[in-house]
Amino acid sequence: MYPKDVTKVVQDSVLGGEMQAKEVAERLGKPYSTLLRELNPFDLRAKLGVETLLEIMRVTHDTKPLAFMAKQMGYRLVPENSSSERPVKIFRPGVNV
Repeated sequence: MYPKDVTKVVQDSVLGGEMQAKEVAERLGKPYSTLLRELNPFDLRAKLGVETLLEIMRVTHDTKPLAFMAKQMGYRLVPENSSSERPVKIFRPGVNV
């Protein structure tokens, strides 16, 4: 299934990742049920904040959500180096960022 929105990509990252979702919630300092609500793309009352998204990517070491957003904007995500922080450069064809 092709993900339709970034929330679904993040949900897949957390629920299907190597780290248990409860561990992710604990590291974020959020109740497990709250995190699951924020990750539910069908729950229109709960929202996933950008700061939480960034922390999820840091905790899980999964940049799929960032790559998805870059692709949606016409960019591609390219790792800058292979350090543990995994910084990345974002390129758009014909544009220097």
